[in-house]
Amino acid sequence: MVERQQLLALMREKMYKPLTEAELIQTLDLDDEEAIDLREMLSQLEREGVIIRTRYGRFGLPEKMNLVVGRLQGNERGYAFLVSTDRQQDVYIASSNLSGAMHGDRVIARLLPRSEGKRDEGEVIRILERANHRIVGRFEGGEHVGFCRPDERRIGQDIVIVPGETKGAQTGDRIVVRITQFPDGRRQLATGVVEEVLGRTGDPGVDVLAVMRQYDLPDEFPPEVKQEVAKMKLEVGPEDIEGRLDLRDVPTITIDGADAKDLDDAISLVKLENGNYQLGVHIADVGHYVRPGSEVDKEAFRRGTSVYLLDRVLPMLPFDLSNGICSLTAGVDRLTLSVIMEIDREGNLVQHEIVESVIHSHARMTYDEVNRILVGEDPELRERYRDLLQQLQWMKELRGILAEKRAARGAIDFEIQEAKIILDEEGRVKDIVPRNPTLADSIIEEFMVRANETIAETYYWLEMPFVYRVHEEPKTSTVSELNSFLGAFGLRIKAKPEEIHPKSFQAVLAQVEGRPEQRLIHRVLLRSMMRARYSPQCLGHFGLALKYYCHFTSPIRRYPDLVIHRIIKENLRKKHLDDRRRAELAAFVERAAIQSSAREQVATDAERAVVDIKKTEFMLGKEGEIYDAIISGVTNFGFFAELDNTVEGLVHVSSLDDDYYQYDEESYSLIGQRTKRRFRLGDRVRVQVVNVDLEERRIDFELAPSDK
Repeated sequence: MVERQQLLALMREKMYKPLTEAELIQTLDLDDEEAIDLREMLSQLEREGVIIRTRYGRFGLPEKMNLVVGRLQGNERGYAFLVSTDRQQDVYIASSNLSGAMHGDRVIARLLPRSEGKRDEGEVIRILERANHRIVGRFEGGEHVGFCRPDERRIGQDIVIVPGETKGAQTGDRIVVRITQFPDGRRQLATGVVEEVLGRTGDPGVDVLAVMRQYDLPDEFPPEVKQEVAKMKLEVGPEDIEGRLDLRDVPTITIDGADAKDLDDAISLVKLENGNYQLGVHIADVGHYVRPGSEVDKEAFRRGTSVYLLDRVLPMLPFDLSNGICSLTAGVDRLTLSVIMEIDREGNLVQHEIVESVIHSHARMTYDEVNRILVGEDPELRERYRDLLQQLQWMKELRGILAEKRAARGAIDFEIQEAKIILDEEGRVKDIVPRNPTLADSIIEEFMVRANETIAETYYWLEMPFVYRVHEEPKTSTVSELNSFLGAFGLRIKAKPEEIHPKSFQAVLAQVEGRPEQRLIHRVLLRSMMRARYSPQCLGHFGLALKYYCHFTSPIRRYPDLVIHRIIKENLRKKHLDDRRRAELAAFVERAAIQSSAREQVATDAERAVVDIKKTEFMLGKEGEIYDAIISGVTNFGFFAELDNTVEGLVHVSSLDDDYYQYDEESYSLIGQRTKRRFRLGDRVRVQVVNVDLEERRIDFELAPSDK
């Protein structure tokens, strides 16, 4: 059997010229059965865009044919950028060269001849996968005809509604449109039919429901999944425990948010006679219940991750699993996969063991409780958890050791202030308050990072097919742009083009500690980073300054974690996998990595969209009110100002009526021609709310009268 990597290695050879299917069969000396496997593999690789079939039926790699495969990032002005993980630079696609492709579509583009000093440009030659089969937006029109203005502005075009297919929608309604005809090189606009009328903009729940439909987030599990779960044995019996390491007498605890219901991880900690720490990280054994190829597994693969939309959770797994038998509830037996690590007083891993286990969590604690015990020394809580006080104190000690080691290796510690949005019973915003990380958060984070690193390194050296969590170093061009920005603050990332180390970022963060622009610079540096993703290759994690890293600790809510749990369990039981099984696993982990990365991005975008909507909603009715703010962005049309509660709005240049202001790109400033008054990134200002547009998710500020 020809392996996927073997075929791709052949095509990467310098002397390879695109071959037909028959020529590949002859070159690889395949028999009839192997030839069938090759045909299936070629079809799969072509669908994925990994290889290209030319018009003459020859197969080759895109990069050898002046082609690029990736996803389109659209712009409301009509053009797009092609984003590919195989390239340092994105490819600009003019609206006239999109060939009917839309934002989010996976496409193949031909690179156009490049003019000196200009960016890479291309034209779409093939659409591999359509991203937008359903569009959510605002209906405008009459009873029988109209169009949909997409909520996703990057789609850049309205959708024409087929006459008579409006489903009674009225202007201003939020609707879901199913596209029946996509645009192409000749047809400029898409057409579709109204599939669902969600309600009026501003009605309770319509905003979140619209986001769910926009990002195709299902709120129900298919009937076949429910039927399969109904037949499962959802309790731990003696037959389930047999052969597992019994840790039920070991004091284990879970530490999570007060409203968390799906508890993936529990921890145990003892101090050994030699002064080292024995840390146990015990993760729900979801793989025991969700078997490969089952209906639950297929749906989990499709969803990829749980999604958290403020007032609701859209789980990856059905409730009976995520909040039931898989959740490490206190006081009951639960099946787990444990990594038990001995860590010395310098934070080094001395030895470890990975085992299938069973635990009996002794306490379900919240972050707030742990903080009140370890920081506030709350007498009532200390009495309630007196049997766990020593273990909690050891956790605090070990957390300090691991955090110090993390800093020493150069891990980047971004302090991005998150907003906690408090909703009422109807889902409307009551308040927005900053949420700052606590000691308890840091304890769990350090322990989970240590477990993830241990698992990743172990399976890297076992040379098993695996799903790694990778975070590649920033592009050289990005660092140059950052230094232009940082220069306005007297800062610089000191790095050689061929060797960018996280310590150089860490040094900049240390220099801005306590300065007014600290929050802004943290955010800009974070945005400059490559996006973390899942990969079958162990490429390291730049932000954590780790060579080996994976996601092992949340299989209830992340599919990659479930995949590697299965690989670990199979390895623990079989020890040796034959070549065919390794090839099957290698092919699957590549698919799972691509799917999980894509679904993670969808979840992130949806969660941010809901937060943006709720922040805008919170400012309704606050027109005229005055707030302190920091300038978070400067453009030629004005500057963005962020309030202390993280709400952001625009001060348009037209409202700065004391002078004519021009944008100075080098200093990221607006400068008055006559007065030389300057508005610069990081400056503190006082602003007044003048307009809030919930539909456009836009907040307009002006300078407060005192600042004018």
